[in-house]
Amino acid sequence: MGETPKTTVSSKSKIQNPMTRVIGLMSGTSVDGIDAALVDISGRGLDIKAELIAGETYPYPTEIRELILEVCAGKAISMFELAELDDAIARAFAEAAINIQIGHQSATLIGSHGQTVYHRPLTGKFAEGKLGYSLQIGRGTVISHLTGITTINNFRAADIAASGQGAPLVPRVDAALLSHPSESRCIQNIGGIGNVTYIPARGGDWLSKIRGWDTGPGNSLLDLAVEHLTDGAKTYDEDGNWAASGTPCLELVEQWKQQDYFQLPPPKSTGRELFGVDYLHQCLKDSQRFKLNPADFLATLTELTAVSIAHSYRSFLPQMPHRVFLCGGGSRNLYLKHRLQKQLVSIPVSTTDEIMISADFKEAIAFAVLAYWRYTDSPGNLPAATGATKEVLLGNIYW
Repeated sequence: MGETPKTTVSSKSKIQNPMTRVIGLMSGTSVDGIDAALVDISGRGLDIKAELIAGETYPYPTEIRELILEVCAGKAISMFELAELDDAIARAFAEAAINIQIGHQSATLIGSHGQTVYHRPLTGKFAEGKLGYSLQIGRGTVISHLTGITTINNFRAADIAASGQGAPLVPRVDAALLSHPSESRCIQNIGGIGNVTYIPARGGDWLSKIRGWDTGPGNSLLDLAVEHLTDGAKTYDEDGNWAASGTPCLELVEQWKQQDYFQLPPPKSTGRELFGVDYLHQCLKDSQRFKLNPADFLATLTELTAVSIAHSYRSFLPQMPHRVFLCGGGSRNLYLKHRLQKQLVSIPVSTTDEIMISADFKEAIAFAVLAYWRYTDSPGNLPAATGATKEVLLGNIYW
């Protein structure tokens, strides 16, 4: 065996770097592509600044996307096939990292969330003495090799090892970038799955009062329904226009709202393992007695997302926020935004664009920040949100 290359930067020299250019790579449960954010980050701990230099979404090749969705739905594949998919995703992530830098100064660090294909949090009495499990594929070592850039990935594992859910991981980032001195806020991401960060006004022990959890389905059921209703011709309802032409069946929404996950107190997290293909088929079956047309069915699923978010706030927040800011692909669904505003009545609902954080790339920015924190030896999780027993460093580093 050869000598280990002595290229590791010392903790002290890393911390003294006044500004680091970081690439954040993210693909969520919608599996619609890889979000890449080129971000300049400076500061320490919660006292940081992050400036988005460039952001782009790179769609997966069709065959890779279809296989990811099949695996997430429980399809059995061989270890050989898993290894091939792992490498294909890593190459796609590396290509996204290379492309986002074109025309810009090169990055010195990559934070890659990878692609979640399985998430099994443990909660309640069945979790005693056990740990959860979460698998994100797209090997960091391959990304580092192909890009020539130090790469950090596998962010969830350390939090899970500390008895946490491994999700959501963005609340600490939200606290650093989106808190306000006098206003309490909910930062609501609507990807395939919805997740919220509640941030009280800064002051006193405000950090310990931050809360975060997965609220339930975001776009996952809607996208699956559109694919089902169009025989694969479409993968999503643009701007929510199709759903907006229908009428939600409120009786059916009330029935679905009784699902166990919505009643489970935080910390909690979920994924396509629950709100996936099987769940959609049950929803389709439930809807038959109401004789809903496709538009009505989509409107009803949209209502479930809006109602589950509002129900989650009223059930588990210490108090309702002054404002709600949306991010993620669902923030562009105008009908969903309208229905959520109706549920929250007088609480203004807008997007994080209004507070200078891109709603489209906030999650990718978050993983750039998480990589920066790991690089500068700062904890990345927030135990109040994930349920972990302590703050920990998140991610594996590949120099």
